[in-house]
Amino acid sequence: MTTPRDVLTRGLVDHGYWIATGAPGIFGRTARFNAILEGFDALVIDVGREAGAERVEFPPVMDREILRRAGFMESFPELCGSIHGYRAAKGSHLDLIDRVEAGGDWTEYLEQLPLTLSPAACYPLYPSCTGRLPAGGRLFDLSTFAFRAEPSDDPARLQAFRQHENVRLGAPEDVRAWRDAWSGRGLEMLGALGLDARLELATDPFFGRGGRLLAANQLAEELKFEVVVPITSESSPTALCSFNYHEDKFARAFDITTADGGLAHSACIGFGLERVVLALLETHGFDLTVWPARVREAVGL
Repeated sequence: MTTPRDVLTRGLVDHGYWIATGAPGIFGRTARFNAILEGFDALVIDVGREAGAERVEFPPVMDREILRRAGFMESFPELCGSIHGYRAAKGSHLDLIDRVEAGGDWTEYLEQLPLTLSPAACYPLYPSCTGRLPAGGRLFDLSTFAFRAEPSDDPARLQAFRQHENVRLGAPEDVRAWRDAWSGRGLEMLGALGLDARLELATDPFFGRGGRLLAANQLAEELKFEVVVPITSESSPTALCSFNYHEDKFARAFDITTADGGLAHSACIGFGLERVVLALLETHGFDLTVWPARVREAVGL
């Protein structure tokens, strides 16, 4: 049976926005798709620039030690994208080639490298902030490709996707106020594009029994909000952006203090850029010429 997910995915390919690769959640993007994505991305960059954010960029791979110190494997082990490579000590190169050509499992010839794929744009940032923050804290704007190992037929749940974040570090009251202000701003930005957006209290997909306790605490403390928009389901709308208050989690992990020596708090806001484009195409159609003029103008089309 054809599902709304199938219809949207086929439409993206047939109308020249995506290129199928055969792997779930992995698609090529065409210039048509990227024009919309980059237009919206520019809006987020403008907000950060006006707020005085430091614009930084990291590659989509990072030191594996960052995930360990951040406790990622305790909370999200199933999402990790570990990187492995061949080492001669693991076995004969000729044996490896034979195994590959036979279509067999060749993981025994590989060993884990000290790198992982980045699960979010902000992770490499925190160790760079170790030490004492300046008075007033710091604000960053950054984006990258992120990877999460969750193969799905949902076009809005990609394994490799672009994420644009702003990150605030500083005193608890400043950081939480910044996160709360961005919650309203994000809702306004997406609503102005003609999307049926609403703000919801949310939780992260924590793993296992302990994860249920972490999720309950997130809800009770109102640590995470999302702006959701229907893409392939009215009853289960998709999060286009999230607003996360970490308290002192990353400050403890990476020894970050405020100007007065106390543990810093941090918060991040993140947009899933492909999801924003999908929501726009699902709402306004694949023919960009019939989009509302104000929406076309907003994303620079």
